Amino acid sequence: MIEPDHPDLSIGQQCKLLSIARSSYYYEPKGETEQNLGLMRQIDEQFLETPFFGVRQMTWHLRNDGHLVNEKRIRRLMRLMGLMPIYQKPNTSRPAKGHKTYPYLLRGLRVERPNQVWCSDITYLPMRRGFLYLVAIMDWHTRKVLSWRISNTLEADFCVEALNEAIHKFGPPEIMNTDQGAQFTSFVWTDRLRRSGVRISMDGKGRFLDNIFIERLWRTLKYECVYLHAWETGSETKAAIRKWMTFYNHQRPHSALGGKPPALVYWQRNDINQPDQQMQRVA
Repeated sequence: MIEPDHPDLSIGQQCKLLSIARSSYYYEPKGETEQNLGLMRQIDEQFLETPFFGVRQMTWHLRNDGHLVNEKRIRRLMRLMGLMPIYQKPNTSRPAKGHKTYPYLLRGLRVERPNQVWCSDITYLPMRRGFLYLVAIMDWHTRKVLSWRISNTLEADFCVEALNEAIHKFGPPEIMNTDQGAQFTSFVWTDRLRRSGVRISMDGKGRFLDNIFIERLWRTLKYECVYLHAWETGSETKAAIRKWMTFYNHQRPHSALGGKPPALVYWQRNDINQPDQQMQRVA
């Protein structure tokens, strides 16, 4: 709201009119230190191997590696990264206060076709001098990544943008499955799904395996792409993720798909199911 080049009002006068301290205008938030960024990278790598490590176990692990850290520091960094251990305890993945949660709908369900079930999750992306967050929307049956977005905050908006793109390109799924994080229990996310006629499914608290396919995607992405680079900027990160996602969808053989890439299987099986779906609509 402050205009540095205002012809009549100085910055100090504008701050006074807005009832804020002039120092607040000049304040520039400091990013994480090089040491903390290094710790976050190690925490991320270890969490892929042992997603059941909570704050205490992660602190012990880092101490055993020679890092002088305490639990308070590791708790703050893990929260900043959005990491929640998978062991059972109350409120393991907490929605924001007042947000509604939904039951898990996939138990015992046979997922046999594209767009029957989608899933979504958020992961942390380390860079040389900072970090970003990545959300992806995946088709459960074929493992195809339908859309993704990168953000420097954990607000729900970038998740909804990815969801809007996926629905626009591929139509709504029957069911959307996520964890109970605040982004996925937010009104903007759940309202978009309800308005599209999508049934909402959420993992049980501490149930890492409920969304296992997208967790495997993160592991593959990080070992094949993220950990091999030290990106300087967000634009570099975005370009590299786009290149890898294209490779993953269209070229990378997937063992669960008989060695075929996800995009090929998605379109093949989607074409097969189209006549049946049209018959059902007519009936």
